[in-house]
Parts: sequence; C-alpha cells; structure tokens
Amino acid sequence: MMQWRAGTVVEEVRSWPGAVELAVELEGSGERVRALAYTAVTGVPGVAERVLLNASAMLRGLGTGGLAFVVARTDVLPADPEPGAGHIVKARYTPLQQMLLAVDEQDSPHHDVLADADDLDGLPVVVADLHSALPAVLAGVRLARPDARVAYVMTDGGALPAAFSRAVAGLRRTGWLAACLTVGQAFGGDHEAVTVHTGLLAARHVVGADVVVVAQGPGNVGTGTRWGYSGVAAAEALHAVDVLGGRAIASLRVSGADARERHRGVSHHSRTAYGRALLAPADLPFTALPDADLDALVRRQVAELVASARATLTPVEVPAGGLLGALADSPVGLTTMGRGLDADPAAFLAAAAAGVHAAACS
Repeated sequence: MMQWRAGTVVEEVRSWPGAVELAVELEGSGERVRALAYTAVTGVPGVAERVLLNASAMLRGLGTGGLAFVVARTDVLPADPEPGAGHIVKARYTPLQQMLLAVDEQDSPHHDVLADADDLDGLPVVVADLHSALPAVLAGVRLARPDARVAYVMTDGGALPAAFSRAVAGLRRTGWLAACLTVGQAFGGDHEAVTVHTGLLAARHVVGADVVVVAQGPGNVGTGTRWGYSGVAAAEALHAVDVLGGRAIASLRVSGADARERHRGVSHHSRTAYGRALLAPADLPFTALPDADLDALVRRQVAELVASARATLTPVEVPAGGLLGALADSPVGLTTMGRGLDADPAAFLAAAAAGVHAAACS
C-alpha cells in the first residue's frame, strides 16, 4: 500500500550523481520532510515547485530509505532523454520503469565481447550480505594492493537505484571504485546487466577489474525467520562465481554490538546462506577481533560453520595488522545498522579481511 503526499520544495539540501535531496513542505500540515528525487526520472525539482511524494517508508519510520521519494513534479514535465540504443526495461511494469542500454544486449558496443564470454579466469569475487560491507571490503583491498581495480556488482535485493547509495557515489568520486554494475532489476550503474552472471563477466572483460564485490543495494530485508531475508541471495551469487570460474570469497556478517542474539558474532544470515544454501566451494576469511570474548565466539562459530556446511568452505585467517587504520581512512562513512566503526568494529573488520584476502588472490 502506498501513501501519497503533495508538497512544495523549499530547499535543495544536497546532491550527488543521479540524486538530489530536498526539503519539502507538506500541503495541509506544513510539516517539512526530507525527500529524494532521482534526476534521471524527474529531473531536478526547483525551489517553490510542487511535487508528488511517495511517503510510505517515511510514514512507517523505516531506517534505510525512511524518507519520501519524489514521484513527479506536478507542474513540470521533464524533457525526454536523448534518443539512444537500449531496450532492457528495469523496474519493469511499474509507472517508473526505465528503458536502458544493458552491457550484454545486442545494441551494446560490448555485446561481441560478452556474447561468448564464459570464464572469469580465477578473478577473486567477494560476496557480502549487506551493502554497508562495500567500503570496508575496498579498504581491505587497498591495504593489500593499493593499485587494484575494483568493480561493484549491485544486485536487486535492496535499493534498486544505484543513485540511492551515497557510498557508491563517494567511492567512485575518489577512485576507490572503478565501476558500478547494476544487475537484475537494479539500475543506474556505470553499466547495466541483465543477470549477476553477465554483470560478473562485464566486470572482468569490460571493466578489467582485478577484484569484484557483489552485494545488494542499501536497505536489506529481514523477517526474523531463518530464510526470509534478502541476503540469502549471497549463496546464489557465489554459485555464479563458481560456475564462471572465479575465486569465490564469502564475506562474513559479524557484529559485537547487535542486541539480537541471532546476529551476535557471526550472524545467522551468514550461517544460513553459507552453511545451508551454498552448494559450491568458497573461501571464508576472518580476522582477530579486539574484543577477546567476541573473537573466541567468532572463531568457534567459523569452525562450526566450516564443519557443518553443505559446501566446502575454506577458512582463511587474515592478519589484523593495519585493518583498523585502513578502515578509518575510508573516504565515505562506515555505518551498518546505524552503527559506525567505533560502535561495532567487528562488522567492518570482517569485511575488510575479505578484501585483503581477495587482493592477495588477484
């Protein structure tokens, strides 16, 4: 169910490639709210313009995505885009569907390269449950290999528009990230791809990546059930890596600060995705944690996961030296489930360890 509101733009708060955040005064109540406009969809609404908002997430008080979204400028019709190739539709059969040029479709200049591409040639691919792992993985990669060219394959388990992620914008701006490829129903990356498989192949054969990170966009879904969470798709991404001859690296979701017991130490999301859903071999990096009790718990959970998993998981201990410093140097903020590096260092150390290992394999 959608909840609609109309309002008037009173201020442009900030912008980054593909998106602009606005302050909008709602009609009737006069309340001022945050609203996000995707410039490829609506253009840039100006101050004093009237806009139609989808306010559902904001009114429900959700965390990631808990703001209003501009659906339309009620008195302004955005200009049509320049004519161009591309017929792949994303956000399909919704009023805001996008027609885009995918890197793997027939009109793409890269189609001939990808038509018969079938091998990642051992390319290391880190698969993570949460979008928040992305900058931490990159910090680890850069610690071990500063010159590594890294591509991000964004799946459609969370936000669909890549422009929603300020982290991706910041990592692209600073050169930490060479390219973002949006796959499935996700859109707005440097390259579009129809599947995770072609996204991975494009990262290798078009972008020329040394390391790839696969994760959903911001805003994971969880239900408190064993299987009802969007991160279970991490297993499917690892299957794609294995099928295509890449080096599959499973990044652990770890927390020392989450109040929920099922996420304490190694999250049940990682234990389910890698222990139950995964059917292909993968490396399982971990590192020493500053909290001795938490470190002992995670080591025990890793051993149990390796022993009980359906697939062959290879535990890899990554030296902790330099990891915290590398994380502190991230050009974008580190935050996961509302917690930063100081509040939950284990979450980011685990992801950075996966990045170090990937760099060592590249």
